[in-house]
Order: sequence, then C-alpha cells, then structure tokens
Amino acid sequence: MHISAKADYAVRALVELARDSARPLTCEAIASSQEIPFRFLKSVVGELRRAGLVRSQRGCEGGYWLSRPAEQTTLLDVVRAVDGEVFTLRGEALAELAYPAPAAGLPTVWRSIEAAASAVLEAVTIAALVADDARGGDRAAGRPAATLAAEPVVAAAVPAAAAAAGEGRLAGAA
Repeated sequence: MHISAKADYAVRALVELARDSARPLTCEAIASSQEIPFRFLKSVVGELRRAGLVRSQRGCEGGYWLSRPAEQTTLLDVVRAVDGEVFTLRGEALAELAYPAPAAGLPTVWRSIEAAASAVLEAVTIAALVADDARGGDRAAGRPAATLAAEPVVAAAVPAAAAAAGEGRLAGAA
C-alpha cells in the first residue's frame, strides 16, 4: 500500500490553512512551516484549487484559503482530489478487476481493502487534525483524537472486509 507524497502534502497544506483561517496563506509560508518542497507544493495546491478544496486571491494580500469549512473536508476528499482513486492496480481502478481461477477471489480482497481504507479516510476531517494540534490529542496515550475518531470505523470495516473477502476460506486453503 502506498500513500503518495501528493496526498500527504495536500493534507498538511489544508491543515495549515485550517489552523490559521483568518488570513490567506502563501505557498511559501505553508512550504516553510510544513517543510514541503515549494515547487511541488505549488503544483499540489493548484490541484486542490481545481478540485474546489481551496480558493485563491492574487496580489500582495493574496494567498490561499479553504473553500469550505474544515469540518466538511475529509481525508478521502483530499486523496481523491490529488490522486484520483484511493487504490489502483497497475494504474487501473479495482471496480472491473477479475482473475481466472484459482485467483478469482483476489479482486474481492483488494476491493474490500479499498473499502476499509476509504471508510477510515472518510471518518477523519481536516478539522479533527487541527483539533489534535490545538488539544495535543491524547498525548498521554500517544494517540491523537483524529485516530480515536477513526477507530470505530476501522473496528467495523476490518471484520466486514474479512467477511466479504471470504477470509475463512482463504486462510483455510493455505
């Protein structure tokens, strides 16, 4: 599994914008604060703008803002904005993937993993990540609040994914 640099940088840029929403931030300021290569960030922010997640203003007072409240932007929105599909296999979406026997069940496993990961990404908002920073998360336990918010989704998604993939049959075949 792979999380792209584009997705990582995009989330970090949005968290930075959400943290200081009173004024626009420049790409230079975000890149410096988050230690992201400026040219790469400029490209990523352009994709976020085209996806409608940020808006921009030119000029000496210009920069970028969130285009909607941070509570309404999930990590899934961000990943889809910059990467398209959450998971691909050799660059193709998993929806139409099919294999002949005996590997016929494998595409179901891949789609189940994609569904579980999408559920977790959809459960975490940019606002939750900003709140973690403001509150310090549950640092005593080493677990940020955004992670705690996603845990029920993970707990529900994993057994469902295993059932959908026929885990018992696959494990028993080994």
